[in-house]
Amino acid sequence: MNSPPRGSDRLSNLASVISGLDALTIYGRVVAVRGLLVEIAGPIGAMSLGGRIEIEIAPGTRVPCEVIGFSGEKALVMPYGGLDGVRRGCPAYVDKAQPGIRPTSAWLGRVVDALGRPVDGGPPLPEGETLCAFRNDPPPAHKRRRVGPPLDLGVRALNAFLTCCLGQRMGIFAGSGVGKSVLLSMLARYARADVNVIGLVGERGREVQEFLQDDLGPAGLARSVVVVATSDEPALMRKQAALTTLTIAEYFRDQGNQVMCLMDSVTRFAMAMREIGLAAGEPPTTKGYTPTVFAELPRLLERAGPGISDGAITGLFTVLVDGGDHDEPVADAVRGILDGHIVMERSIAERGRYPAINVLKSVSRTMPRACDPAYYPVVQKARATLATYADMEELIRLGAYRQGASAEVDEAIRLNPALEGFLKQAKDEATSLPECYAKLAAIMAS
Repeated sequence: MNSPPRGSDRLSNLASVISGLDALTIYGRVVAVRGLLVEIAGPIGAMSLGGRIEIEIAPGTRVPCEVIGFSGEKALVMPYGGLDGVRRGCPAYVDKAQPGIRPTSAWLGRVVDALGRPVDGGPPLPEGETLCAFRNDPPPAHKRRRVGPPLDLGVRALNAFLTCCLGQRMGIFAGSGVGKSVLLSMLARYARADVNVIGLVGERGREVQEFLQDDLGPAGLARSVVVVATSDEPALMRKQAALTTLTIAEYFRDQGNQVMCLMDSVTRFAMAMREIGLAAGEPPTTKGYTPTVFAELPRLLERAGPGISDGAITGLFTVLVDGGDHDEPVADAVRGILDGHIVMERSIAERGRYPAINVLKSVSRTMPRACDPAYYPVVQKARATLATYADMEELIRLGAYRQGASAEVDEAIRLNPALEGFLKQAKDEATSLPECYAKLAAIMAS
């Protein structure tokens, strides 16, 4: 039988509890609500940009918010949830803890929201020892390792024509309904990475379960952490989902893992940033995007890539091009930041060839050194053959080209069905990097 604690032990325990309490509770008051923007008066000197505020709408019920700006003597905050129940005079408590999460390897196979809370109906997530801040700076450029060896993605069009290296960052540019999500699921299942971190930013709610069960599947989910913020959630949650995705990827990278970070999509992150910026009073620029959007994009995307130690984050980020315009502001900015771009076209999808990748408009900036030197001439010849056919395609279909007029065109016409068959791939089919080179070489030699 345990003896009751002595008086000195009780005092020691009480002292440790007291030391863990905040010496001071800091709070302000809600003075106005304008749309999704809440104005808070009070000790704004204790509130910082990006800091957390909790508005109490009833005893024990609080709405988490983030400080997005200041106006005079008032702090401007936006909620992570709905504003139902918020009224003028509600106390707004300052959360002095650093915003972040504590991921562990036990998070693999789980689906979380933008704040790192489980949304898959499973048990509570265990917390790790290290707090990972949501807003980490990218590794210093002079300390970063170079990109690693070629990474087998399992997709023939990418492996052969757009060979990707460990730690490379690529953009997938496409309109809606062209097959981006299916391509991402193929990469999640077949890429030779240790861990997948998948961010679904602004995704349709109906498609989340379809992606998890049909596209990703149990095998893909087992080595993945999926972060979800659906399109109906507030702008802050959609923005936060992108930050949380990179934060989790950085945790696994720092453990020495090769991480595949897949995000769908950067455009919806930019749209969320636009909503936040306009609500804070920023001036709109091209297509309404605020200056903060173009400042935040490189801060987000530069967090992917090689680390200081052995781990690396290979990032593939989808960009939803507006109306098929690949020169719209977000697409143009992202293309200038990343190490290559994969272009998917609706016209190819309409012909029934999936993944609908236009290899002639796609570029991998590491391709010359990433490709096997023995097969690089074969890849270049195949690309030239595809380009020759594309230049003459309209004349060929109209019957205006006469066979024998050009040996190059005749060869392109002869090889085109085999090359199209090579580029076409079912979502449950994987082809290794050596197989891709061997098959392409066999086609070109036929």
